[in-house]
Amino acid sequence: MGLPVVHGYYRFTDVFFEWAKAIPDEEDRGPLRAIISPAALVDPAHPLRKPGVDGIELYIATFPSGESRPVFSSAQLEFVQQWLFAMGLTKEPIPLPGSDWLILREDMASLSPEIFNRADQLKKTTKMIEKNNKRLKGAGNPLLTARRLKFERVRELWAEKAGAWLAIDIEAWERDHTVLTEFGWSRIRWTDGEMVEDKAHWIVDEYKNYRNGTYVPDRRMNYDYGESEFVPKRQLKERVANLINESAPAGPLFLIFHDASQDIKYLQSSAIQAPLTNLSSVLPDATPKDGMFSIDSAELISALEGETNRNKRSLERTCQLLGVANEEPQYNRENLHNAGNDAHATMLCLKSMAMGESIDTQREKRWPGQTSATEPKTIFTPYEDESDESEEDPEAIMREAGGYNGEDYS
Repeated sequence: MGLPVVHGYYRFTDVFFEWAKAIPDEEDRGPLRAIISPAALVDPAHPLRKPGVDGIELYIATFPSGESRPVFSSAQLEFVQQWLFAMGLTKEPIPLPGSDWLILREDMASLSPEIFNRADQLKKTTKMIEKNNKRLKGAGNPLLTARRLKFERVRELWAEKAGAWLAIDIEAWERDHTVLTEFGWSRIRWTDGEMVEDKAHWIVDEYKNYRNGTYVPDRRMNYDYGESEFVPKRQLKERVANLINESAPAGPLFLIFHDASQDIKYLQSSAIQAPLTNLSSVLPDATPKDGMFSIDSAELISALEGETNRNKRSLERTCQLLGVANEEPQYNRENLHNAGNDAHATMLCLKSMAMGESIDTQREKRWPGQTSATEPKTIFTPYEDESDESEEDPEAIMREAGGYNGEDYS
């Protein structure tokens, strides 16, 4: 019986700089160097290009240290090997890189595809990743490493199009935040590979006259994505339970919040009693068939910025930094603090980051030339950062004023 075939990944730099050197026949080295050059890889006629994909698909591997590498799959190199031989460009199938170069999936924290359609883009990304790996080694910050790993894992899970992603926001009365006044949600699922979106805003009917305005803006009647629905308090538990249970009958459910702790407390309160059994903030290593997982968009923007402390951006500032208004014409920053709008804004932020490129490529594209020389952190000017509300989050002030002590809700 033959040895089992082991599939894995090879670092782009090893393939590009070292593979050809290991080919015994010098005449076979030229065709190999030609087909794996950046200019050839991004050519529309390259044999590795998938139909309907505008560029070459490589992968970004992120390791437990937080460092990243662009990699080829072993299947891609095997295809190159066979294609060169079939086209008569090599005398025989050239040897694949040695097993000591092979990286197994279990050695990585995450793995996500990335498309390149320009040679300069591919070269720039490779150099930028190398620079950021050096910065990470110097930073030595476990919190930042954990955030970066989660960011890349979210991108990987999103690309799998599995289960459902449900963003939730809950508003409370500022005078007594055990009185839950609004529930908003925004959901994305996939049907036959196509994204399906829906959303809603519910107002608790018994509390429709409990208005905010002292500590947080009152935007209850300013839902931007349809008609708000008045829901009797006694029906809220059932409505929320049905929403969660029907969102992912087959597959995982990813619950998305912006600064998750408070909304999860609201969901667990006696006013809602949401079915959150086995909700985990730890994302799985492989795409699960079921389960419920929480994702905090405030943590993701911290990862993207390279924030090394526990300060968190407000939802409004996160939307500004990600340019959500440019992607969503209906987004209106003036109507945040409406639960439906906040839930959808949270989804828009998550979607923007999850659908984007790898973390270091995203950061450079979003804020070019603003990365610290010593760590993977974005440096904003005082003018750019003057609108940041993280120092005085209105809802945090409201909770303090309301005397929240973690007790149950009526």
